[in-house]
Formats: sequence, structure tokens, C-alpha cells
Amino acid sequence: MQELIQAIDLALAGNWDQAHKIVQNIEDKTAYWIHAVLHKIEGDRSNSMYWYSQAGKEGQFKMDATEELQAIRRKLGGESV
Repeated sequence: MQELIQAIDLALAGNWDQAHKIVQNIEDKTAYWIHAVLHKIEGDRSNSMYWYSQAGKEGQFKMDATEELQAIRRKLGGESV
């Protein structure tokens, strides 16, 4: 879980590559959700939609990426930054 919070913090700080390196190596629905948001930030809609599907979060694409990452962070028990 700490790795996922770290990935979110990196993404919120604009470090997409480092955040992506973390989540792409974790097989977990929350990691898949973060992965989806990262690809949304990147502008890769089809890849983002794939990861949303893997996470069971198909309806989330329209949510603001920053707000979504903060919501995931709260879900993980970390305070929103």
C-alpha cells in the first residue's frame, strides 16, 4: 500500500514516469486504477480505458485526474495532499 501512495504522490508532483514504473509492477485493482489515471493524464484514452476495466472502474474516465488520485489516496488511508 505504501508503494501505491508513493506512486500517487509522484503523479501529483508531475513525475508520471516514476509513478508509472511503480504501478505497472503491482497486480492489484487499486494499482490498476492508478495506472488508468496515469494513462488518462498521459492522454492515452484507449490504454486508460483498458486499465479502468481491469480495476472494475469503467465509469471513472470523466473524473478530474487530480481529484481522482486524491480520492484513491484517501481510500488507501493517506491524507490528500
